[in-house]
Parts: sequence; structure tokens; C-alpha cells
Amino acid sequence: MTGRGSRGAAVDLLVVALLVAAGLIGYGPAFGGTTYLVAGGAGLALGLLLATVSAWRRWPAVTVAAVSVVAFLLVAGPIAAADTVVARLVPTLASTRAVLVAAVHGWKDVVTLTPPVGEHRGVLVVPLITGLVAALVAALLALRARRVWWALVPAGAAFVLPIALGSRDTALPVLQGAAFAVVAIGWAAWRRETRVLSAVDDDQDRAGRAALVRSRLRSGAVMLLVTGVGGALLAPATAAAVARHTLRETVVPPLDLEQYHSPLTGFRSYVKDHDKDVLLTVQNLPAGERVRLATLDGYDGVVYNVTEGSSGAFAPVSGSLTGSGTSTRLTFTSQSYSGVWLPDTGDLRSVVFSGPRATTLARSLFYDAGTGVALTTAGVQPGDTYSVDTVLPRTWTDQQLAGRPFATTTMPPTTGVPDAVQAAAGRLAGAGTGGITAVRNLVNGLAGTGFFSHGLQGETPSRAGHTAERIGALLGADQMVGDDEQYAVAMALMARQLGIPARVVMGFYPPAGTPSGTVQITGDDVHAWVEVDFAGAGWVPFDPTPAKDRTVTATSPKPQSNPKPQVLQPPVPPKAPAELPPDTRQDRGKAKGSQNGHAVWGTVLRAGGIASVPVLLVVLPLATVGLAKRRRRRRRNGATGAVDRVSGGWFEVLDHATDLGTPVPARATRRETATLLALHYPDVAIAPLARQADASVFGAGEPTPDEVQRLWQEVDAVLGGMNGSVGRWRRLRARFSVRSLRAERARRRAVGTVAAQAPRWRRGTGR
Repeated sequence: MTGRGSRGAAVDLLVVALLVAAGLIGYGPAFGGTTYLVAGGAGLALGLLLATVSAWRRWPAVTVAAVSVVAFLLVAGPIAAADTVVARLVPTLASTRAVLVAAVHGWKDVVTLTPPVGEHRGVLVVPLITGLVAALVAALLALRARRVWWALVPAGAAFVLPIALGSRDTALPVLQGAAFAVVAIGWAAWRRETRVLSAVDDDQDRAGRAALVRSRLRSGAVMLLVTGVGGALLAPATAAAVARHTLRETVVPPLDLEQYHSPLTGFRSYVKDHDKDVLLTVQNLPAGERVRLATLDGYDGVVYNVTEGSSGAFAPVSGSLTGSGTSTRLTFTSQSYSGVWLPDTGDLRSVVFSGPRATTLARSLFYDAGTGVALTTAGVQPGDTYSVDTVLPRTWTDQQLAGRPFATTTMPPTTGVPDAVQAAAGRLAGAGTGGITAVRNLVNGLAGTGFFSHGLQGETPSRAGHTAERIGALLGADQMVGDDEQYAVAMALMARQLGIPARVVMGFYPPAGTPSGTVQITGDDVHAWVEVDFAGAGWVPFDPTPAKDRTVTATSPKPQSNPKPQVLQPPVPPKAPAELPPDTRQDRGKAKGSQNGHAVWGTVLRAGGIASVPVLLVVLPLATVGLAKRRRRRRRNGATGAVDRVSGGWFEVLDHATDLGTPVPARATRRETATLLALHYPDVAIAPLARQADASVFGAGEPTPDEVQRLWQEVDAVLGGMNGSVGRWRRLRARFSVRSLRAERARRRAVGTVAAQAPRWRRGTGR
């Protein structure tokens, strides 16, 4: 030590403990609970003990490091890997491995998992290591170095590190900062004065110097106290103007929701392709409870999508979530469902995955507490199993909601809303209504006057999609025909036009009367409904979709017969006498004279015809294919609707790529297909064409003739570029290839007669 005696060393150790403890408190908001204090306190005590022993025994740096690592492994096992130790104390090989892995990955987990992260025991090595290293280094410098300022460096690092690794919430910033500053400055002043005092040899001078030191220390203590109180009073005013930034915002960027398509765009595929398939098995599902797939609160005229505008942000989940209320444990097992949207229900409190992909799914899980939407970027696959603890929503009646105002909720803006929505909203809601009355009028107006149809074979034609054009056509038709996708979007848009906070939820629920317990969810159980936010009640679900048995054929009255009166017909006029043909017998002699000449030409023609048969067998099929493709192009370019012409131009590109032998995905969007085609034709501008086609098809209103003409010009340029990037023989084979004709026939056969007459560009390849 520095020769100041045991009293001075004890003061140094006490000061180091106070400085490091002031920093460790900063882990509170990120970790939650008190487990981080236990871990940090253990590391702090271990560091002070090792520093004292090493200073007493004069250990070299290598010995100090080796002993510190061994001591860390002994202490960290019961704290950060308690389930792998023996008798809650004795470490094992498993605990040692777990601690070493956590020592490497725990720092990333602290800034990537959703606070509080303390329940994820592996991350407790972070405050343990912070306390151990900071206390050990600071105490060694305090006991061995003559300058106290060196000891403040590791203590200051222990103060800043929890702030950098924490969240935007603060622990006790004023108390922490004031305590650290007062103790550090006071300790530095005391160390300086005691060092000067120890250099005085004369006893009389020493006594006088000691009195002066005590006076200075008292004055300094008063000044520090005044400064600390003043800083505490001014800190709230100054801190409010400064934004708090942490590593969490840099290491974990916000989830980019634009990478994931709205699940509502695939609504019709569940009932069309998976109506009998078991998608999910849910254990302990209460009767009448709904399974949420996604909450959609933003509309742009093309699609209703998941946004972060009304809820905050998606954040990674460490396994448990904050909140209150009595939770229920549900277990989900994917049978044939796959996708990034994690089916759940209620207000989640925890999510625990099991199976071989448990770690992958847990590390890729994001959750938005405002909407209840869970998303795993790794994607759910058949066979995945997870359990959730959730607080199930309360069921509200209209009587209970009567008199309750709507909640004050900031909703994302809606754009591209058709004019028919505003007109229908006022007509269906009724003048002067509000609250639950207006909402119930919207529900009854849609469910009571509309008709249900998925647009499948044998059903009333009903187009899929929920673009502005589709919703406008629904509300403007003499008979509203659609399914959950159209009716839920229509009601949500009408409610938003009336200032009602509403959003669309897509999910599943079994038929009425299904008992509680283990429930199998099929594709036919897919639904979409509307949620409205009431003050004090939260988001309440409403179903504006007509009943499935309310169809046009089952509900519409048959036209009554209106027979015409019989009218006496006039008599049939007499037939005119038949004219006999002229006598041709006199011309037969002349005909015989010319038969010989005709026979010669007949022989020549027959010989030529026989010789041309092999040529025709080759040329005729090729000509037929060429004419069929030319006719198909004229049909697409001359379609009645402008959107049909745009879609036809895009299909020309896909069919030409198919004829060239390039694989074209069957169920990809235009932009996804363009990305794949760009790998085979990198010099061809296919991606801009896909974006222009999307803008023309999904934009508000019909594209103008000039826009359609320009798009077809770009189509021809793309086709020319594709031809230029391959050889002559490949171009020749593509010209007479029947691959695209077979692909088109397969598409028509797959969608059925009714669906084939609808605009298919919104579903399937190239939408």
C-alpha cells in the first residue's frame, strides 16, 4: 500500500464502494427488480476483497487477473446460472459454460432485449462484471497509486456504462450524480491534504497543518453540500431540454415494417386454399375468445397495414413483459401455419418458445404493447410451439358502453380514402348520433344490408382486395357483396371519417358454440373485425360482416312472372309458286371438253399438297403458337379497363421470361418478381417497370391512356433488353415456346371461372 495505514486504506475502500455503487444503480430501469443489485453488489464486494488481498500480498498483475477470473466463475454460477449449479452454490461444467457464454453475449442481450431484462438470468453477469472490474481496478489504484485521480477513471466508467446500456428511463439521476461528485471531489481533496500533512516532519508544524486541513475540509464539505443541493434543484429543469440517447437505439434499430406485407392482403387465400387445413392448435382457449394475427391501423388507399403510429414501437422481447392483471396460460402449436406474424390474444405478459427453434424464435421476437401485435423475423413454421401468459380482454355490452366517450387516441393518418366512404358514413351512422349508437349503426348498416361472398366457384362474384377502388365499388353498388376483408375495412374507414378511433384486426375464431379447451383453427376460421377505443374500456371488437348464410341467391326475392296477353296472329300468307331451274342438259357437252384440262391441274395440286404435308406439320404448329401469342398481346393491350391493360403489360414480361426458360415464382408480388428477374437480366430495367405497374394498379383512380401507353413502351423496351441479353438460338426457341401458354392456362384453371373474370393482378403473380 502507499504507507497511509489501515485507516486510510479503509477510507479508500469505502469511497470506492460508494462511487461504484452510485454507478450500478443506473442499471435499475433496464433490469428491473432487485436481482441486478445482488449481482452488482456481489461483484463490488468481490472486487474490493481481491484488491485488498492483492495490495497486501503485492501480487503481480498476472496473478490478480488469474485469481479474478477463477473467483468470477465461482460467484457467477449461482447468480447467473442458478439452474445448473449443485445445491445452489457449487458450480459445474454446465454453469461454467453458461457463465462464459453470458460474459460474451450478455452485453448484446442487455441492449437488444425489451426491458426489464433482469428475468433473463444470463444478463446478470453484466452488473456482476461491472462491479467486479470497476471495484478491483479502482481499489488497486487507490491503494497503490499516489494520485487519486487515476482511481476515479474506472469508477467513472462504472457510472457511465449503465447509462449507455440502459433505456430512456432513468433511475435516480440527481442523487447518483450529486453523490458521485461530492464523494469524488471530497475524497480527492482529503487525499491531497493528507499527503501534504504526511510530508511535514516537525510536530508543531504538523499540528498547525492538521488544524488547517480540518478547516479546509469543513469548508470544502459545506461548499460541496451547497453545490449538490443546487444541482439537485436545477437538474430537472436542465435535463428536460436534453434528449437521452443510449446504445439501445443504435444497436437495435427500429423494426422496418415495410419489409413485411400486410396479412390482410392474403385474407382470401386462407378460405380458398386452406379452408379445411388445420393451421393452429390452441390449448386452453376460452369459449368465444379470438386469436389475433395482426392489428392494422394505417391505410394508404392500397392496403390496410400494421404501423407504429398509434402505439409507440415494436421492441425485442426478453420473455416477460410489464403489466398487471390476472393472466391465463395458452399454448399455440403451428400445424400448417407459416409467417412472420405470431398468433396471440389479449395483453401479453410473457412468451416462451419450445422445440428446436426456440432460441431462434425468441431472439427474433418483437412486440408492440399498444396493438398487441407480435412478430418474429425468423418466421413461424409448422411444428413450432410457444406458450403465452396473457390477460384476456373483458367483454362489453352496448348498455355498459352507453354514455362512454371515445378515447383520446392518436391514430395514423388515412390517405386515398374514396369519396363513397364519407357519404356512406354519414348515411349509415345517422345525423346527431355519437358514441356506441353511431358505431352500432355502422355495424348494422353493413351487416344488415350487405351480402356475404368469398367470390369462390359457385358463389356470387366478389373481388378480393381492399383498395380504394374496391371499397368505393362496395359502398356504391346497388347490392354490397364481399367478405370480412371488405366490410371491416369499410367500417374502419367510415369510423375514421367520423372521428372515431378505429382499427382493423385480422385473426381467427372458431364457430359459435365451440367449447373451451384445445381448439383447432382452420383456414375457414379466418376473420377480420373492427376495434373501437372507448374511454375506460379500451379497444372493443365489432363485427360488421354479414352472416355467411346471407347471400344474394338466398336472400334476394325471385322476380315474379308477368305473362303477356295473347294476341290473335294474322293468317299465314299463301306461298309463291316455286321457280324451276333452267335446263342444263345443253351445257354438258361443253363441260366434258374442259374436264381434261382440270384433271392435269388437279394432279399437280395433289402432288404439291402431298409434298407440302411434312412442311405443314412443322410450320403449322409454329405459326399457331406465334398467332396465339400475338392474339394474346392484342387482347391484353386492347383490354377495356386501363388497369387490365397495365396488368397485361406486366404479364407480357413474365410470359416472355417464362419462354426464355427463366423460372418465375407463382405467388410473388411484382417487386419480388422483378428482384428475381434482375438476377438473370441485370442490365434490363425490370424493377422500375414493376414500380410503375404497382403505382398504376394500386393508385387512386384509373391510370390515364397516356400512362398506359408509356408503360407498354417500357414493356417493349424490357422485352428487347431481355432478348438482347440471350443468344439467337434461345430467342428463336422462346418465340415458339408454349411454356407461357401453358402457364396462362394453368392460372386460369386455378382461379376458376368466376375468379378468372375478376382482376387477378391483386392476387397471384405480378399483383
